[in-house]
Amino acid sequence: MLEQVSIDELKQGMYVTQVLEQSGALHMRSEGVVKSQSIVDTLKKKGILLLEVDMAKSTHHLVKNHPVKDHLVKDNEPDNSVANESVESAAAKPKPLNNASINEANDFYENALSIQSSFVKALNEGAVTDLSPMTSLSQSLIESVFDNGDALSCLTLIKDTDNYLLEHSINCSVLTGIFCKFLGYDRDSIEQASLGALLMDTGMSSIPADIRRPTAALSEDDIAVLRTHVEIGANLVEQCGDIPDLSLQVIEQHQERVDGSGYPRGLSNNDISEFARIAAIVDTYDELTSHHPSQASLTPMQALKRLSGSAGLDQSLVRQFIQCIGVHPVGSLVKLKSGKLGIVSKINPKDPINPHVMTFYSVTSNHFNEIKKIDLSLYNDEVVSGVRPEEFKINLPKFFKEVFVRQAPQ
Repeated sequence: MLEQVSIDELKQGMYVTQVLEQSGALHMRSEGVVKSQSIVDTLKKKGILLLEVDMAKSTHHLVKNHPVKDHLVKDNEPDNSVANESVESAAAKPKPLNNASINEANDFYENALSIQSSFVKALNEGAVTDLSPMTSLSQSLIESVFDNGDALSCLTLIKDTDNYLLEHSINCSVLTGIFCKFLGYDRDSIEQASLGALLMDTGMSSIPADIRRPTAALSEDDIAVLRTHVEIGANLVEQCGDIPDLSLQVIEQHQERVDGSGYPRGLSNNDISEFARIAAIVDTYDELTSHHPSQASLTPMQALKRLSGSAGLDQSLVRQFIQCIGVHPVGSLVKLKSGKLGIVSKINPKDPINPHVMTFYSVTSNHFNEIKKIDLSLYNDEVVSGVRPEEFKINLPKFFKEVFVRQAPQ
């Protein structure tokens, strides 16, 4: 039996079929059970006023407070949830990192770069009438994050310096999606945050290349020009039509810092949207792990240490980000005690310092080996350090695309 229920009467366990009235712009992608009070609070904050509830499918009359588990469905029942499905039940089990998943992610990533490139070019020519290509792309990125996250995460660390701006946008979108998923946000919020991250450096394409990618320290005047990219990007995006407020906040605030040292408005602490604080961490991490004409890249571990020492970043979120991507993030290049180089292929939650790696190079003999998948927790070997490809004169993007994607173990 369908009934209309106001947001103030919505209870845990009710099965929502649709939103009937709202003051905000939340788009509910699916019907489902309200799993926790936090979902009710989220819907209320997003302006939901009246909902349609199927009482026959609801279990709110059976719900009792549970000190440990915050789920609101009976054992062995389907775990559908409202607010665009909870992140823990929105997708099937993610694919393992292997030949098939790497090839699939690589094809997807290349296509994403092409779409992003076409959009930026059209935007600069004034030929963009709406944001639908980017909205569709961000949604596809999140689908891939849920379905093939390890392979996509791996690609964010295979850097091509000639394609930095486009790759940076894709990488930030992917990492934002991965992190927001880890934090437990609903699907719509993840997609909107990912869209904001995808577009947050749109204004950079209007900045002169010698300022955008400098070969030496910038002057104060050059820094002032560089900082205009935030407002330029926000204006360009707003001219394209409707954009979710959450996405726009990410674009407008991703360079703000919790200690007030950021720009363009010098906001601090909770005056900055949490999603913008997330974007600031992701943006900084990807920038630090990328090679620049005036600065060599850091290894992921070095970058994480740098994040931990930054007063401008939300340190509570930084700690959670490190938990999310791991001490040795998927895709990072590591040197083993045995003298082999490998690419981290899977985080080991129970033993984070001993991830799964795919070894491919011998440091002692200076040549490539057959690619082998190893769980370090089961071998008498260990990670000695993270390394940069340049240290061993390895063209990692070329090797990855011409060799690794073809020969990676099944």
